[in-house]
Amino acid sequence: MMKHVALICVLGLAGCEVSTTPPAQSGPSTAPATRAADSGARVSPAAFRRVIRTVEPVAERECRQRTPDLNCDFKIVIDENPNQPPNAFQTLDENGRPIIGFTIALLNDARNTDELAFVMGHETAHHISRHLQRQRQSALTGAILGSIGDALLGVQTGVFQQIGGTVGARVYSKDNELEADALGTVITKRAGYNPVRGAEFFTRIPDPGDRFLGTHPPNAQRIETVRRVNSQL
Repeated sequence: MMKHVALICVLGLAGCEVSTTPPAQSGPSTAPATRAADSGARVSPAAFRRVIRTVEPVAERECRQRTPDLNCDFKIVIDENPNQPPNAFQTLDENGRPIIGFTIALLNDARNTDELAFVMGHETAHHISRHLQRQRQSALTGAILGSIGDALLGVQTGVFQQIGGTVGARVYSKDNELEADALGTVITKRAGYNPVRGAEFFTRIPDPGDRFLGTHPPNAQRIETVRRVNSQL
């Protein structure tokens, strides 16, 4: 997840045109689970808008049912900075409205609409599961403990406070990602897409392994989580 991005294009139900033109591909059908061919084809802007129109109401319904006290009016945005790597993120605006963002590189990299649906389901799940709040509280707790260490050692640089905040922010990162994968699977499935096929993008990204204080769990563990949850639906 990214905290600060250039939010260029807002996709509501009416949609907006993506300025970057993806490689040519065969025209998509109107079915929600329409998928581009696996031979390097990319998802068209029209297909992406259909993903938004299909997944967004399902995510909002899950949000209202599970966390009725949260703002469940998702706002979908695209970061069109060409220097940003393929990525998606969840954040909040100044009024607490949940924002789900995609970089233009991710849209160009997606092989089919199942992948985009799963990514959107995953990011909306972060909001429904209150992961931002959990991360901030954990970081604050770590920073407080670090500042106590600074005081006890007579350190004035705030080094331990900074370290504590960083460690605290990462304590639940892997658990958060797996929780979002699980709930994202539910949302993707209920929206009519194939979450197992959507999670295949994990096979194309670098595997973070199981590093100490790493922010993401191993790709194999994430794929297994999606398969397990999907089999129970």
